[in-house]
Amino acid sequence: MKITVEIEEPIRLDKFLSENTDYSRSKIASMIEEGLVEVDGKKEKASYKLKGNELILLPEVFEEKTDIIGEDIPLDILYEDDYLLVVNKPSGMVVHPGNGNDKHTLVNALVYHTNALSKENGNERPGIVHRIDKDTSGVLLIAKNDLVHNILAEGFKNKTIKRTYIALLKGEFPNESATIDAPIGRDKNNRLKNTVTKENSKEAITHLRVLKRYRGYTLAELKLETGRTHQIRVHMKYIGYPVYNDPVYTADKTSEFGQFLHAKSLQFEHPISKEMMYFESSLPSEFEDFISKLEEK
Repeated sequence: MKITVEIEEPIRLDKFLSENTDYSRSKIASMIEEGLVEVDGKKEKASYKLKGNELILLPEVFEEKTDIIGEDIPLDILYEDDYLLVVNKPSGMVVHPGNGNDKHTLVNALVYHTNALSKENGNERPGIVHRIDKDTSGVLLIAKNDLVHNILAEGFKNKTIKRTYIALLKGEFPNESATIDAPIGRDKNNRLKNTVTKENSKEAITHLRVLKRYRGYTLAELKLETGRTHQIRVHMKYIGYPVYNDPVYTADKTSEFGQFLHAKSLQFEHPISKEMMYFESSLPSEFEDFISKLEEK
C-alpha cells in the first residue's frame, strides 16, 4: 500500500497511519516494529515526525505474529457460531496474557479452541472485546473476526450492549436502589488500584438494586452504563458498601476465592443476523454456598 503524506503540520508516523488507514493502533505498532513500514524508502520508528510530501509503503495485508500458546483448558461455552462466542469465565482465571501472566489464561484456552479470533486488540488479546477481572466470574463476549469485533466494540461504546452483575456487599444497604455517578481515575498512592477522583478521571455510572439483605450483608444487582476498570468495586467502596472478600478494595483478610462479584447476564444484538441475544450464567459454587449459609442464619 502506498500513501502520499499531505499534511499542514508535523505528525508522528504511528498517529498518521492510525488516522489514515483501517489498521488498528496495535497492528500499526507491530508493522513498524517488524520493519514493514517505509518512509521514502527508509524504515522509521513510530515516533518519526512526518513533515509532508513523503511516500509511505506498508503491507496491503498484515497478520500479527503471536507467541500465545494454545492450552487445552476446558471452556464453558454458552453459545458459538461462525462470528462470535459467549463463554462463562470462572473466578480465578485471567482473561488475557500480561503483567507476568502468559499461561493458563482464557485467551490460551480460546487459541487452542479455534483459529478464528479477531486481532483488533493486538496479538496478546485475540477475540477479546471486553474483559472482567481475574477473580470476577461470568459472561464474556468473544469476537471471531475484526468486523464483528468493531461492531461489538461500538455496541459497548454506545451502551446498546447490556450487562448485569450480581455482588455481595458488606453491610446492609438502606435503600432499595441507587445510581452512583462518580468519575474514576488511577489511585495516586497505589498503581494497582483506581479511585473516585476528579483528576485525570473518566465518567463512571453504576446502577444498584437490592435483591436481598442479610445480617451484615446485601445481595445486589448492578448494571453498568460505563465500563471503567474495577468500576463496581471502586463505586461500592466509595459508597461504603464494598464487595465482600475483595482483596484489593477492602482491608479485611480475604479468602483465595476473591471478590464476590459475578457477571450474571449479557444482552446484545447479533452483529450479523441482527437477532437479539441474551445469555446468563449461574453463580459460582463458592458464591452460592456462602449465600446458603447466610440464608440459614
